[in-house]
Amino acid sequence: MSSPSETPSPRTPAVPTPPARRPRVVVLFGGRSSEHAVSCVTAAGVLAAVDRERYDVLAVGITRSGRWVLVDEARAAFALGGSAPPEVPADGTRVALSLEVAAGALEALDAPAGAPALGPVDVVFPLLHGPFGEDGTLQGLLELSDTRYVGSGVLASAASMDKQVMKVLLAGAGLRVGPWTSFTARRWAADPDACRKDVATLGYPVFVKPARAGSSIGISRVDDPDDLDAAVALAVGHDPKVVVEAALAGREVECGVLEDAGGGEPLTSLPGEIEVLGGHAFYDFEAKYLDADSVRLTCPADLPPDVVAAVRRTAARVFEAVGAEGLARVDLFVDPDRGEDGIVVNEINTMPGFTPFSMYPRMWAATGVDYPELVDRLLQLALTRPTGLR
Repeated sequence: MSSPSETPSPRTPAVPTPPARRPRVVVLFGGRSSEHAVSCVTAAGVLAAVDRERYDVLAVGITRSGRWVLVDEARAAFALGGSAPPEVPADGTRVALSLEVAAGALEALDAPAGAPALGPVDVVFPLLHGPFGEDGTLQGLLELSDTRYVGSGVLASAASMDKQVMKVLLAGAGLRVGPWTSFTARRWAADPDACRKDVATLGYPVFVKPARAGSSIGISRVDDPDDLDAAVALAVGHDPKVVVEAALAGREVECGVLEDAGGGEPLTSLPGEIEVLGGHAFYDFEAKYLDADSVRLTCPADLPPDVVAAVRRTAARVFEAVGAEGLARVDLFVDPDRGEDGIVVNEINTMPGFTPFSMYPRMWAATGVDYPELVDRLLQLALTRPTGLR
């Protein structure tokens, strides 16, 4: 008979480890701006790419009137070019984000009695373009409740959206920007001749733009001073502040920037190039989204290696100059014969078009980061960002 010390003790049954809860991601899109339809198409691409084994996903749309609703993903297969532009349907369950600090909850406002709670939100992927989404307003709302989100914070979003403020910041950081002027609708109404004289100093042609809009909406190329008034009226219809830029020589080049998860220097993609082949005076909304045959998008751009390196360095400097986070696309004009001296920054876009066919994902795919991986990297960056520090 064995001694007590030799008696085997009964095995304790193993307790299975409960599976970790998948982070809940709210893909937020639509919105009140004139870029509502573009935002819907961007959301369709991201919703199709998110890894459902890693993330629990909710599609939340914002209607043109500002109502937040749950959207059935089957109804979110948006695309441009149909008989009507895509739009967030208004008949979904209305929801709201709790503003209680650290609650991080999405609340259903008109769900039937007994319906399950929507639960916590770990990260919001805000795919809104233009005002009321890309301009710091939404970012401020998310900051109020310490809700993590993809992309730049309040200041960088607001400053980058305002073309006048952005140019001042970039020039102050020693970056080369093209000649420009700016005025408000009030100043134009009070003294249009003075505004016209300011524009004339740039030389024609010029580009007249709403200061805080995107997707080339409200932009006009003006070759003749007689056409300036109509262009200003169009721009003012989208924003009471107008920016007028001199036409720039050179090739139109873009570069993607991605925040480094390890806290190092911003990562940059190989540049891409845009060439408008015909039928459009510039890279306008139609050329971007509806008339693919009129545009050639080359990625990577056919540039000398030293110019590619200079473009990437410049894009990283722009990203840091405005304090961007997460992602951005930097648009530049490049004269390859002048090397780094031939690079002029046009603008930075803190929430660039993000369909699988948009230039930003295409540039990263050419650099070795495919679309699903890019979406995952952005979500992981957002999930690790500190809250409550701004």
